[in-house]
Amino acid sequence: MAANTVHTGLEQRWRDILSVHARTMWEIDRVLHPHGLGASDFEVLDILVAEAPEEGDHCRVQNLSGKVHLSQSALSRLIGRLEKDGLVERSVCPEDRRGVWVSLTGKGRALHAEVLPLQRAALERMLTG
Repeated sequence: MAANTVHTGLEQRWRDILSVHARTMWEIDRVLHPHGLGASDFEVLDILVAEAPEEGDHCRVQNLSGKVHLSQSALSRLIGRLEKDGLVERSVCPEDRRGVWVSLTGKGRALHAEVLPLQRAALERMLTG
């Protein structure tokens, strides 16, 4: 009986975490949609800004995949959409032709800077108080 209660408590905590995550992702999607971005799009741009802070810096797609909650194929499709929209560029790693670099374009950096306050405000609303 006690073990059942512990498991029930853990399951409820897990469901609470998933609920907060879902509501927060929905809110971020809502505020970013007018700018042509979703929460996952923003997350990739945000990680790229952190990983490749200077114009011309790049990051391996493999490094991104360990930081986002997307499958490798979903991340590849997302990067493809961002590239089609002119927000990122992909290139082959010259040292390892299997590796792919991704970098923000000027347009991608500008859009990230524009929507960053919106995403942070959404986080503030959803995760505090």
